[in-house]
Amino acid sequence: MEDVRGKRAAVLVEKLYEDLELWYPVLRLREAGLEVTIVGPKAGETYPSKHGYPAKSDVAAGDVKADEFDAIIVPGGYSPDHMRRHKAMVDLVTQAARQGKVVAAICHGPWLLCSARCLKGRRVTGFFAIRDDVENAGGLWEDAPCVRDGNLVTSRTPDDLPAFMEGILDALANRSER
Repeated sequence: MEDVRGKRAAVLVEKLYEDLELWYPVLRLREAGLEVTIVGPKAGETYPSKHGYPAKSDVAAGDVKADEFDAIIVPGGYSPDHMRRHKAMVDLVTQAARQGKVVAAICHGPWLLCSARCLKGRRVTGFFAIRDDVENAGGLWEDAPCVRDGNLVTSRTPDDLPAFMEGILDALANRSER
């Protein structure tokens, strides 16, 4: 994947993240040659997953800017509900969306996109239980393994991770939507 080597991605973290939805993107993006930064509410804090697996943030959301990254990835689990309680995390996603950066969310991740107000008129998917939230935020719901609407990439569950990563990598490489 030479066309994405050297790009930078932020993967957001907060407590109760879904293990695979954080680690699969982190490892896959690193494998593709991206510089990956784990961004949480606080720098150096360790956040447990739904199953207790730890993820330590490299930096605090308030200490970085969207223009430092090519992509922002929001894993699911219940962490997006905790992420949206931190203004700096919401602001980071809002700025990235406004700047046309790749913004990707899986499972409950679109909850944070609702708070960042970047779904209006955009095609989106996620875990079925958040459909009302997405639609109330102006998103156009689709039930598919991966929905890409320009720079916005969303998926439903851990089973969709291969399609999710393909969508993210295509968006980062500026390849047309499939």
